[in-house]
Parts: sequence; C-alpha cells; structure tokens
Amino acid sequence: MPASIYKIHKVNDLPYAAEFMRAPVGHQSPGLQRVLHAMRGEPLAGKYVLVVTKPHVEWQLAQLSGERGRPLARLEVFYTDLLEAERDIFRRRWLDATGERLGC
Repeated sequence: MPASIYKIHKVNDLPYAAEFMRAPVGHQSPGLQRVLHAMRGEPLAGKYVLVVTKPHVEWQLAQLSGERGRPLARLEVFYTDLLEAERDIFRRRWLDATGERLGC
C-alpha cells in the first residue's frame, strides 16, 4: 500500500489525537479518519501491531519486519485491556510520524 499523501501535523491534528484517546473504537470524525489513514499507510517495516496471545484476554506488542515471510519482532510489552493497547499503539505511531510524544 502506498504511503498516504496526507501528513500528520503535530499541532493541527492534536484534536483528532484527543478524539482517538477518548474513543479508540466506534464512529470517528473525518479528520481522525485522515490521521488514521496516514498512520496505517506508512511502510510496514517497524510498524507497531498487536498479537493476540490469549483470545479476548491478552495482547502483545510487536513490530512488523516489512519483508514477506520474515517473522515480526515481539516486544516484551503485554496488555490486558484492548482499548489501552490501541491507545498505546496510537501514541507510538504519533511519535514516529511527528517526532513528538503525545501528551494525552
């Protein structure tokens, strides 16, 4: 998938980051959809993802290799709350996209 032409702006897109933190799943505004599309459209190498370790109970943070057939790198970070896991990945992707930590 080609990278998004939309680039995340660390100041102008902060309201959308706050929106995501309030509700990581469900209806999302067009602005938040643009931000998520940009994050999801980045190259696969190094992209953060979740691996289900215990269905509906536990997830592990991992990073994609970006190479077909090559395994992902599992990190020693585990979650028992899926919404918090989604928020953490959003924060990590925001940092990668903007170079700044998300304050919310």
